Amino acid sequence: MHCQPQIRFLAAWLLTLATAFLPAAAQPNRDKNTWCYDGGIFLETDGAIPGGACFRVKGHVTAGDFFEKLKREDTNSGTLFRRGNDIVTEFPKRLRLSMSISDIPCDPHMQQTNSRVYLTAEMIRSLRLNFFWKRALELRPVRGIAESGSEVRPLPWYSHGLEQELPKRFEWLVEFDLPSEGVPLTDNLVLMMYTPEHRLIARGAARM
Repeated sequence: MHCQPQIRFLAAWLLTLATAFLPAAAQPNRDKNTWCYDGGIFLETDGAIPGGACFRVKGHVTAGDFFEKLKREDTNSGTLFRRGNDIVTEFPKRLRLSMSISDIPCDPHMQQTNSRVYLTAEMIRSLRLNFFWKRALELRPVRGIAESGSEVRPLPWYSHGLEQELPKRFEWLVEFDLPSEGVPLTDNLVLMMYTPEHRLIARGAARM
């Protein structure tokens, strides 16, 4: 069985669109799909600070070699996670979430870089991050999260000769250790970001 990478949404959508116009007899009769998780799982989402900058969050969840050779099998009878001949049902005791935050244009068609609002350290400090385990419609807070590292990196401009005139841009990197013992692999890790006034400004999920 061919093993497909975990980032599969666009390919799946294109396949659905193509097969929708085929006669029933011509559509493939697949009763099993397999997905690979080598390298971990990912989340990505965009958000906007009211009166401030728009931003993109990218997250990468790892756990030593836990995800290596881990596969998900979707069949007509249900979903199984396997590593070789072993069936895996739960996450390991701890996960590592590596996350980056950087600004993006609120209007992708805007050309004037000086009219944009850029992320600042003050904006980043104002963000409130909350993590949950999601099962169906139920959200359970992740308990015992610990920040294990952080870094701020400058982002270069690609406009030659204008570097001195353009605002400075940065990327904020942060790592978290998340307790995950006993959590089923069918649960999703959900990130929600709020303002100090408890306004939700971004939401994303790392899904198996």
